[in-house]
Amino acid sequence: MRKELEDRVALAVENFMQGYGCCQSVVAAFADLYGLDDTMAKRIAAGFGGGMGRMRMMCGAVSGIVMLVGLDCGQTEGSDSAGKSACYKVVQELLAKSTADNGSLICAELLGLKGPVPLGQYVASERTAEYYKSRPCADKVESAARIFAQYLDEKP
Repeated sequence: MRKELEDRVALAVENFMQGYGCCQSVVAAFADLYGLDDTMAKRIAAGFGGGMGRMRMMCGAVSGIVMLVGLDCGQTEGSDSAGKSACYKVVQELLAKSTADNGSLICAELLGLKGPVPLGQYVASERTAEYYKSRPCADKVESAARIFAQYLDEKP
């Protein structure tokens, strides 16, 4: 993989270690390629952390892949069903890769929890050394960023 893309993977992990959510970390590492500045990328992706607002549903890092695919090849005309289908194909291929690499797309499963968190439990976990040691999230951020970087690297 090109060094520039490896640097983006490292940036995604660095973002996460600075306290950003999984989705924010992945999206912000590639956002400039699509004309988004760092602040706007982090705002757009903010609600996807913790598996969608800390509900432990779809992994935020995986949601970042989906957002980036939309930026890369999403259709912009409502009547463009071929473009929509092409985008869906890329999403499904990359999410299949993520599932193969990580075992699940679901935050709760990746964290070893029994299921989604009920509504009302929205307080973000404090980022401490213990938090980082007890969670696989940095690895999932790296995996998602690497999957997207490989997609970009292999594009014609």
